[in-house]
Amino acid sequence: MSEKIVVPALGESVTEATVSKWLKNQGDKVLSDEPLVELETDKVNVEVPSPSNGTLEKISVKEGETVNVGSLLGTVGVSLKPKENKVEEKKEDEKKYSPPLKKPIKKEKKIEIEKDEVSEPLVLKEEETKFKNDHEEPLILEESQDEQPLILNDLSEDKESISENKLSPAARKMAAESKIDLEDVQGTGKNGVILKEDLMSLMGIKPQPSKRKLAQGPEERIKMTRLRMTIAKRLKQAQENAAMLTTFNEVDMSEIINMRKHYKEDFQKKYSVKLGFMSFFVKACVIGLKNYPAVNAEIQGDEIVYKNYYNISIAVGTDRGLVVPVLRNTDEMSFAAIEKNISNLSLKARDGKITIEDLQGGTFTISNGGIYGSMLSTPILNPPQSAVLGMHNIMERPVVVEGKVVVRPVMYLALSYDHRIIDGKEAVSFLKTVKDCLEQPKRLFLNL
Repeated sequence: MSEKIVVPALGESVTEATVSKWLKNQGDKVLSDEPLVELETDKVNVEVPSPSNGTLEKISVKEGETVNVGSLLGTVGVSLKPKENKVEEKKEDEKKYSPPLKKPIKKEKKIEIEKDEVSEPLVLKEEETKFKNDHEEPLILEESQDEQPLILNDLSEDKESISENKLSPAARKMAAESKIDLEDVQGTGKNGVILKEDLMSLMGIKPQPSKRKLAQGPEERIKMTRLRMTIAKRLKQAQENAAMLTTFNEVDMSEIINMRKHYKEDFQKKYSVKLGFMSFFVKACVIGLKNYPAVNAEIQGDEIVYKNYYNISIAVGTDRGLVVPVLRNTDEMSFAAIEKNISNLSLKARDGKITIEDLQGGTFTISNGGIYGSMLSTPILNPPQSAVLGMHNIMERPVVVEGKVVVRPVMYLALSYDHRIIDGKEAVSFLKTVKDCLEQPKRLFLNL
């Protein structure tokens, strides 16, 4: 009896997937609901479980092939053999097994060889008896106890003179400055002259190829994943189909930094989550979207659809690529709820457990390149959305406050938007509203 392994429903608008990896081999025993194969879709990876206990009887689709929803992936053979038979089979197999016979080791030859090696030559014995019977000590030992042989001094002088003669001027200077021992250095110059390059190689200064180049060669070719291909396709479509424009502004982060320092311990004790910057930016963007609805809208055919709900997409970088999970109804969330949801979605994305539902329904995107050290960038739209906000690194910069130059922690903000639906006035005003809310955090609690 066999049960089929089929491609499950993959979510809205997803009709096909690629077989990424078989987690079991043909003939392996499997348990019910145990993951058998991993499918890669345009958005997420999905694991297909075993329909029952048994053996992976057949693999119908190889790794790397594309399959549609409902397609046959393989079959699982349901085991009907009783347990007693398995025990008997194991016993029979044990009986059949017999350890290999060990050949006796002949030690006769080894004993003879050891005797021959231990036996001392007659010459040594004669020398020992001579020294034992001789009552006079050699004159050489008495006269040269505190003196060094002249031959050794002559040889060392010759070595020093030879090494100096075989050094190039640059190598001689480098050897003197770095105190390099030249005894084991082999010169590559004419007639064995030691060059500066020889000393650099000895010291490890000479550049060496990278470990990756030594392991993989000059080039590597790796097939793009479906996720990476989808990202590339969507970003290119955004550039080609939208009239994209970017406007910039800067934010003095002093008030938010001081607020976090003052309240972060109490906040974490009460809500069991850290107070980050992202919750302030989400709240500021919601106020801006309410005041300028076009930034929260999208184009569908010849119509403009204005969204009266505020689902903020948060860009998260993973090893597999960029994913953008969605925070839903952020206008109804507290600071703690925003921070908890961001933390949970980030962990799911990095662990590869993000679902298709987590990625759908966003109306506006926030991308934080500042965590990687980015000072300024022009983010690309996340279609069908009409705008995306780019956060960047916080740096201390001189600013003028009430006629005086002071040092303040400043962040550059970048708003990329679709000029077909959002005018320059609306884009600049939206970004100015976000700036005011961040520089005066009290406005966030007053919904101003």
